[in-house]
Amino acid sequence: MTHQYEVSGITCGGCISNVTKALEAVPGVTAVRVQKESPQATVTMSGHIPTEQLAEAVKAYGNYILTEAVPGKSN
Repeated sequence: MTHQYEVSGITCGGCISNVTKALEAVPGVTAVRVQKESPQATVTMSGHIPTEQLAEAVKAYGNYILTEAVPGKSN
């Protein structure tokens, strides 16, 4: 399953790298794509992972806040 999340605090390539590493380290995550423009992360996982667990992982890597993406919202 693949989910999309908004991630605030992404300002550079280093941020993209930090958020990617944080999410890839979460057990059950199989693929991650992070982008700076309209800062968001697309996460593929083998089973359900609570948003809170993903949010805690990225927060541990820096001043990033991960939330569920709002369908239809364009940044």
